[in-house]
Amino acid sequence: MQSIEPTELKKMMSQGTAFVLIDVRELYEHEAFNIGGQLIPMGELFDRLDEIPTNKQVVLYCQKGIRSVIAIQRLQQRSGFNNLINLTGGMDNWKRQVGSAHH
Repeated sequence: MQSIEPTELKKMMSQGTAFVLIDVRELYEHEAFNIGGQLIPMGELFDRLDEIPTNKQVVLYCQKGIRSVIAIQRLQQRSGFNNLINLTGGMDNWKRQVGSAHH
């Protein structure tokens, strides 16, 4: 599974790299702190597959980096995605490495 550190992701954002960012947490978590991207809670992923592109890099994130790993594993196994990247350590790690939210 591909993964990316928060500092690397921040660099991709500031350079305008083309990718899609998906938050797999719940709405209340997203509202409390997020770095942008589309909110698709883990429980809704398979109902919203058409919102996940297959033709560009997709970075998934959660709070600690556990749900996003599970989400990627499920998407790869069931739907054959091969363009998914996990944000290592999720929002907790982002706060440690980068600091403030990227709105």
